[in-house]
Amino acid sequence: MKPKVLVTREVFDETLAFLAEHCEVDANQADVPLAPADLARRLADKQGMLCCLTDRVDDPLLAAAPALKVVANIAVGYNNIEVPACTARGVAVTNTPGVLDDSTADLAMALVLATARRITESEAYVRAGDWQGWHLKQMLGTDVHHATLGVFGMGRIGQAIAKRARGFDMRVLYHNRTRLDAATERAHGLEYRSKDALLAESDFVVLQVPYSPETHHMIAAAELKKMKRSAVLINSARGGVVDDAALIAALTAGTIRAAGLDVFEGEPKLNPGFLALKNVVLVPHIGSSTEATRRAMAMTAAKNAVAVLTGQRPPNLVNR
Repeated sequence: MKPKVLVTREVFDETLAFLAEHCEVDANQADVPLAPADLARRLADKQGMLCCLTDRVDDPLLAAAPALKVVANIAVGYNNIEVPACTARGVAVTNTPGVLDDSTADLAMALVLATARRITESEAYVRAGDWQGWHLKQMLGTDVHHATLGVFGMGRIGQAIAKRARGFDMRVLYHNRTRLDAATERAHGLEYRSKDALLAESDFVVLQVPYSPETHHMIAAAELKKMKRSAVLINSARGGVVDDAALIAALTAGTIRAAGLDVFEGEPKLNPGFLALKNVVLVPHIGSSTEATRRAMAMTAAKNAVAVLTGQRPPNLVNR
């Protein structure tokens, strides 16, 4: 008999076709998030699971699925999954690194440009019919070219952001848990800084770190006060890395110039304080959202799941 796999959210037809070659598939193509009780019920007899960041995989859920062998996350981050609990129960956890690096880096730079040049504010101004013609001081922004970019998290995505920044002749600083080797720094034109020095020197600060207890609110009121008043904060990492309430206070008070956010604490709920601000660009967690990238992510997750269920080592095993 084929192993049974639950796909918790809508995926592409080719993903389902690939899974169906190897598995019996139960797919939630309605794309309505499954309530915890429904998720547990549908997972009860499954050996595999393709899930998204909206699905919480914890020990109680695992207890309700004793046959489960693999949790294949359609994302590179996996803070929605209790990995130690999976490991203790012999359940493999996989993710989708690599395939989304360039798309996510593109979005981070889009937020840099949108905040610097007040793109969403300008568009709203035009759409509201308020534009009365060109004048010298209209929608004054800040230059991206030759500015200093500071990146927290210089992994694959961070390096892809740095590559794009060089096209704007930006100086690129970075901070990592572990400093990169000198050859890699030279190859990417990077300068290492302490956390405080990066905050103080950067015109744009981009966050590209995974969410964990260690990175929870790594940017809060104290850190925002260390930034330039003319600086811009970009969060293209995970909600919770930034203290959203502190950021709203800083944007309101002019502690920093602006922010561009792809992720939020408690998403999809949004702190309503953001909605009253013109100096923040808000997008709905679309960092990897291009058709080609999302197709690749779903297929990567499917291949990870099938590998485990056919007795092979998956390409992207998290709990090694």
